[in-house]
Amino acid sequence: MSEAIIGQETGGAASLANAFPRYEQTFPGLTAQEIARMQRFGEERNYHHGEALFETGKPGPGMFVVLSGHVAITQRDGLGRVTPIIDQGPGQFLAEIGQLSGRAALVDGHAEGDVATLLISPERLRALMVAEADLGERIMRALILRRVNLIRGGAGGPVLIGPANSAGVIRLQGFLSRNSYPYHVLCSHADPDAAEVVARYSPSPADLPLVVVPDGTVLRNPGESELARAIGMVRAVSKDMVYDVAVVGSGPAGLATAVYAASEGLTVAVCDTRSFGGQAGASARIENYLGFPTGISGHALMARAFNQAQKFGADIMIPVEVNSLDCSRADGAFGLTLDNGDVVRARSVVVASGARYRRPVIESLADFEGRGVWYWASPVEARLCTRQEVVLVGGGNSAGQAAVFLSGHASKVHMVIRGGGLAASMSRYLIERIEASANIELIFNAEITRLEGTKEGSLEGVRWRSRLAPEENRFDTRNLFLFVGADPATGWLEGCGVKVDRAGFIITGAPNGGASAASTLETSVPGVFAVGDVRSGSVKRVGGGIGEGAQVVAALHGYLNDAAKPAL
Repeated sequence: MSEAIIGQETGGAASLANAFPRYEQTFPGLTAQEIARMQRFGEERNYHHGEALFETGKPGPGMFVVLSGHVAITQRDGLGRVTPIIDQGPGQFLAEIGQLSGRAALVDGHAEGDVATLLISPERLRALMVAEADLGERIMRALILRRVNLIRGGAGGPVLIGPANSAGVIRLQGFLSRNSYPYHVLCSHADPDAAEVVARYSPSPADLPLVVVPDGTVLRNPGESELARAIGMVRAVSKDMVYDVAVVGSGPAGLATAVYAASEGLTVAVCDTRSFGGQAGASARIENYLGFPTGISGHALMARAFNQAQKFGADIMIPVEVNSLDCSRADGAFGLTLDNGDVVRARSVVVASGARYRRPVIESLADFEGRGVWYWASPVEARLCTRQEVVLVGGGNSAGQAAVFLSGHASKVHMVIRGGGLAASMSRYLIERIEASANIELIFNAEITRLEGTKEGSLEGVRWRSRLAPEENRFDTRNLFLFVGADPATGWLEGCGVKVDRAGFIITGAPNGGASAASTLETSVPGVFAVGDVRSGSVKRVGGGIGEGAQVVAALHGYLNDAAKPAL
């Protein structure tokens, strides 16, 4: 092979560029010299015409570099529809971000004629990206952009079938979107294919939405965990594996811990009950985070951290819920029992479980959650608010970010604040942005009293009153957003001996034994650390959580090194 870049498309370049924004970065070609540098990380594999290199819904074997021949990449959904995506030839590589951790493939790849490849396993791919920094940068960018294109086209993910604006569809859309997983929605009221599937399975209203996964299995109104298992997001925990550190929570603090610990050679497991990013991942725009002068969405920032953690080999388990922590260390390791009965074993634990959205005491609140009552404002919810009036409750930064974001979609945002002002709880730049928005109305010293609507239907109105007057007022609205703070997610630590303060936040700064200095991030149980919002006295900011996640790694090294020393 020559030193020139090979594998570039000679025809149809314009149409490919239109189909794939940033095409040159998404499907870069490799030179013969670059492929030679990659040889030591993989092994050659040959395929005959029509043979599958990887299949949708099955764990991918890693990244393929095409040495000769061509591979057809196609999309296949659970309804049996196959759509061509692109053909890739010599000098190009086949993978997307999921192959860093051996996740299920989202597309099919079949040989067109005889094909010779270099197969690089996920573990060796991560090693390549660290050892060959310039190549690693190009590969990483391409893997991320390919996932972005798959999300944009809904390729490879499940098909959600039901009324497009129904609570069940929106719930699953939110779950998949926040985990950067592609999906496709077919409205059962408008799409013939969707109507046919609904007629075939004759579901009751409680069965909707139907979800068709790539292997053709049909799920009836699945929970997030059931759906995740069906599409290969969750893998079985190895019973023989003992991690250096288990991180509970994948918000800013948890992901920072994972990135820094894994990059320094520690084996890391990260568990989260819903999605990466935590509450920060739901922020519409963060404008005061260092290094992003034009701002960045919380999801975009956390997605970068999530991909970084995978690049360095952190084993991220989402969605799994940690039910309890066994601190007895009978076999020298902590045991984290998951909701499916599996146990994650680790020599140390970092609690980064953050806080759960607080649900205020409002009559009928539970009846309308997911059907007009929301605890975050993502593009999924914003679409439902187009040219409508909405009510938002809260006076902190999250509430301010959401109000500004929603004001670009809704005709009006009524912002209900319990206190008499915003200065004590919100950053100045957000206050100025809100005051400059013509369609944001501030209502101080007020609270929501009850919700109105049919129990089987959607929210139709919100009753509220001023704390300075007895009479009730009403907003006609179909969407209520609640940003009234959060409570620490520490219930799973009961019985382990980890001390918490009166509000349930974890107390840190306990001596870690011997004559060594106290660790500011260690809990009352040696080997268990706490970072981020869950820690008593922490700064409740994205930057603060990331800083603590980086800081705790030094304490982990100290604890693990001490634990490894033989007793005298």
